[in-house]
Amino acid sequence: MTEPYFRMLVAGLVVLAYSALCLAIYLRERRRQTANANVAAALAGSGDQPPVLVSFASQTGQAESIAWQTARALHSTGVPVRVMPLNDLDAPTLVAAQRALFVVSTYGEGDAPDSASLFAERAMGKPMQLSMLRYAVLALGDRQYAQFCGFGRALDEWLQASGAVASEPRIEVDNGDPAALAQWHASWGGDRATAAASDDGPSAAFSPWQLVRRELLNPGSQGGPVYHLGLRPPTGVEAIWQSGDLVQVALASDPKRPRDYSIASIPEDGEVQLLVRQERHPDGTLGAASGLLTSTLALGDSVALRVRPHRNFRLDGNLERPLILIGNGTGLAGLRAHLRARAAAHQHENWLVFGERQAAHDYFCRDELDAWRASGMLQRLDMVFSRDRHEPTYVQHRLLQATDAFQAWLARGAAVYVCGSLQGMASGVDAALRQIAGEALVRELIRSGRYRRDVY
Repeated sequence: MTEPYFRMLVAGLVVLAYSALCLAIYLRERRRQTANANVAAALAGSGDQPPVLVSFASQTGQAESIAWQTARALHSTGVPVRVMPLNDLDAPTLVAAQRALFVVSTYGEGDAPDSASLFAERAMGKPMQLSMLRYAVLALGDRQYAQFCGFGRALDEWLQASGAVASEPRIEVDNGDPAALAQWHASWGGDRATAAASDDGPSAAFSPWQLVRRELLNPGSQGGPVYHLGLRPPTGVEAIWQSGDLVQVALASDPKRPRDYSIASIPEDGEVQLLVRQERHPDGTLGAASGLLTSTLALGDSVALRVRPHRNFRLDGNLERPLILIGNGTGLAGLRAHLRARAAAHQHENWLVFGERQAAHDYFCRDELDAWRASGMLQRLDMVFSRDRHEPTYVQHRLLQATDAFQAWLARGAAVYVCGSLQGMASGVDAALRQIAGEALVRELIRSGRYRRDVY
């Protein structure tokens, strides 16, 4: 067999394998959605009594998972239940409800998750008449943030201002604290087993993954060192994920606070790849997780890791749409995974807008990005290096400079994915998007799942 034919055969086998994997993931996701729909119908009961409303505001999926666990626990006691995200909750449904449970996370410094942003905008601006409603709030948060459980607290205060009566005091959960979750589940018919249950699938348990690669991407950078890492699961552990998903790293020194990282690879790469910036504290010590991954671990050593589905950042129904991918810093990780998935699926309508400090030092994955641009897989690539100009320019500025092109992509049905820092980049991009597209279209993009974010 000649070399060109051999290469064609190998390429065809790779495409075939990827197609089979995509089909398996699609069928599994369809089964999950169908199962959820069937469960929702069963939980709602016969209609003889009004269902308890269980509404969630989730960014990475934890609040949604807990909401479904809560609904099943209630149903097991004979109580009918209706489950929905906050963005789907309209005023008539809320006014008509007699009992409601809210499971809500907080995004960044007190913000609503994307799955609740429309509700916060249209409903929480002023009180409603909810004097007949009895409710409880489970607020998920992280005490590292100044506005710990900020959205959960704001929702609770708004419900009280609307005349609703809390049937239980608000429960606040710091980084999935098991005791607080057990308290919540015990209040609604569950137990400790319910509190520990998870819908995250076969990779939910932590296991020892081996570090097999570590490459410094930005020698000489003005910013912290960024490393490209590769990790492989132990024999017998099935590692399944989609582009957009996360991994959690557990630390022996702080097991209650696993650290989330965006996955930069797809399963066909044979390993979970990460882009991790090394954090250094003012006293010179390294960050616990970033220091472990980028310095302490030797090649061949293992770290406790698990894959975590991040359904709000997956491609899902946007797989065949044009994509506008926007990010900065290590946010390239989640965008790179999407681009690798798109390349494997031969979807070439992709536009990447990425920002860092200096082209000479911070052009992460340059060879790969340049090759995609040269092949046409990246139809447009805008690299924005803020320190290479007299007046700093950031990705949001580049979007405003490309308003006409951005509007044209949106008119063709493009979806927008944003990955990177919440402060500065993501907030600036959101403001630019609203200026370019208008508030009404942005609300529609959120509602239809065409505007998705993985920001931190």
